[in-house]
Amino acid sequence: MGWEITRISGHLGATLRGVLLKNADSAALKAVEDALYAYGVVVLPDQHLAPEDHIRVARQFGDIDVNRFFTPVASHPMIAEVRTQPEQTAVIGGTWHTDHSYDAAPAMCSILSARELPTVGGDTHFASMTAAYQALSSGLQAMLCGLKAEHSDSSFADPAGLGLGTDPDAFRPPVLHPVVIRHPVTGAPCVYVNGDFTTRFDGWTVVESAPLLRYLYRFVTQPIFTARVVWKEGMVAIWDNRLVQHYATADYPGESRLMHRITVKGVPLEPYSQPSSN
Repeated sequence: MGWEITRISGHLGATLRGVLLKNADSAALKAVEDALYAYGVVVLPDQHLAPEDHIRVARQFGDIDVNRFFTPVASHPMIAEVRTQPEQTAVIGGTWHTDHSYDAAPAMCSILSARELPTVGGDTHFASMTAAYQALSSGLQAMLCGLKAEHSDSSFADPAGLGLGTDPDAFRPPVLHPVVIRHPVTGAPCVYVNGDFTTRFDGWTVVESAPLLRYLYRFVTQPIFTARVVWKEGMVAIWDNRLVQHYATADYPGESRLMHRITVKGVPLEPYSQPSSN
């Protein structure tokens, strides 16, 4: 087939060469999907997707989930514009998070296309939530598997000048997800809490929840669980929001950066049940 997969790090991430997304047939798209579930993040260099190609590719993975807080691309409102202006001191996605975890059926994957890049910097880091789960003690695994956590979109109420919409009608009530989910396709256990959108454990107060949540946020984003994607113009990265968290690096002051992002609809998440020891 001429496809070449190169791993990016020990726990997640792969670069896939030999697939041109805008011309990809069903076999090539199946290879991308298989790599996505195997590695959590798939990087495809030299794609240079036009907006209509970006939409067509996204629809191969499922229905498009239009983000209600991002500014849409004017000509193609299904695409979110992730733009950093030279005067900004913070960037969209500049903290560890999982896209759309505040929705009852969170996004399955995100497809990010590099349009304009700074001369250096602006990389994106990813962390494997499956590798993080496997590294937890058996006692903590067992406790977390019995918990749910609340996720809220309230952090968008303070957009810090990032150009995000603040329409009050966009906000929704908090939702509950298992703290450890069973991946809908692979069945893998994944830690599913993140610093941007998780507010507390179900049945716990915010104050009671804070120490354990802080510990988990630090634990799951340790460098050993991460991979770093260095962007080049025209590159596309696809990641599974159930398998990974991500973080955009704000290290290009005075320069601009423009990415186009589409999120694909997912399904309600089910808890992971540990195998019986009997």
